[in-house]
Formats: sequence, C-alpha cells, structure tokens
Amino acid sequence: MKILIVEDEARVGRFIERALGEQAYTTRLVTTCAAARDALADSPYDAIVLDLGLPDGDGFDLLREWRASGFNEPVLVLSARDAVNDRILGLNLGADDYLPKPFSIEELVARLRSLLRRQSTAPRATTLEHRGVRLDLLARVATVEGRAVDLTAREFALLELFLQNPRRVLNRTLIAEKIWDASYDLETNLIEVYVRRLRQKLDQPGAEPFIRTVRGAGYQLA
Repeated sequence: MKILIVEDEARVGRFIERALGEQAYTTRLVTTCAAARDALADSPYDAIVLDLGLPDGDGFDLLREWRASGFNEPVLVLSARDAVNDRILGLNLGADDYLPKPFSIEELVARLRSLLRRQSTAPRATTLEHRGVRLDLLARVATVEGRAVDLTAREFALLELFLQNPRRVLNRTLIAEKIWDASYDLETNLIEVYVRRLRQKLDQPGAEPFIRTVRGAGYQLA
C-alpha cells in the first residue's frame, strides 16, 4: 500500500512516515501543495494523509481538486483546525476522515488502516458506462452503442482504468503501474499503441475521440 503524506511540519511528517513504514506501508512525504500535485500526477497512491495549513495554499483546495478530477481513494485530513465547521467542510469536500492535531500516532494508523480496509471491501460497480461505451466487468464484455467490441485482456484493463477515472488525466507512469504492474520503460510507445487501438475500436465517425491526449501530461476520458 502506498501512502502520500502531505505535511509541512518536517518533524510531524517524519514521525508519520516512520510510523507507517513500521506497518509496512510505502510512503512519500511532501510539504507543499505543488509537490502534492506533482506526486499524485507521478504515481498512484492508495490513500493520502493531508494537512490543511500548507505554505503555498490550503489543503481544502487540494482535496476539492482531487475529488473533481476523479481521485476516489481515501483521504484522511490531519489538521490543527478542530472547529466543527472545519470538520464538516472537510467531510463535505470528500475527506473520508478528519483527525485534529495534536493526535495519537496509534489512532492515526488505526484510522488509516480502517479506511484502507473499508476501501478494499467496498462494493464495486459491475458495469461502467460513458458516451455509449459500456463495460460489463462480470461478463468481460465491451459494447459501443449496443454493438459488441472485441478487446484483448490489456485493452479491457486499460478501458476499465479510464472508465473508473472520468475527467482525470492519467499519466504514463500511473497507466504502466496499473496495467503492467511495473514502472514500464516509458521511452517505448507501448501505451500509445494501446490507446490508439482503443480509439480505433471505440471512436464514432465525426465524434470527439473517446480518449483525449493531454500534451505533456497523459490521457483523459473525453
């Protein structure tokens, strides 16, 4: 499990990083909004521990951006803002939990473990649909406007990833890790080839491409 820690107090950040490392989590510690955005663009994470008072912005703005872009993994807000209104705002913006500072590291680890366990056992949709493209995850069948489309296993997995992340720009590293289970050699054009194959099978004449290329960033479900 990979955890992103967004915390500008170095001592607190290292404390959390060490505690999660002892529980066999893989962690990355960043201290600014900009670094947090870059980290999430570079690699997928299973959960985020998010401080609010960051030197270049507000953690609430980050949370709002992530949820709007389709990031659905658990976010645990960790903040000295312990007013009821702040907690309500955080939860309304999409936080999965809110832990005020000062905090017990044992409680933080327990809450994070609970969020990850809940995420892994949550009911998953058995069908995904967007712009006439429908994916039946149980029957392993893809259709476009009701017409069956023959997909390879990799193409099916790639389409599933896009349909699970509407509006979110998926970079090449994330796609490689999710579909090939490794940081694939990004100098190759393998991902581009698979995206092109999907376009050929899914795009409708005269319509906007189903998968859009975002120059310098990756690919996005259009």
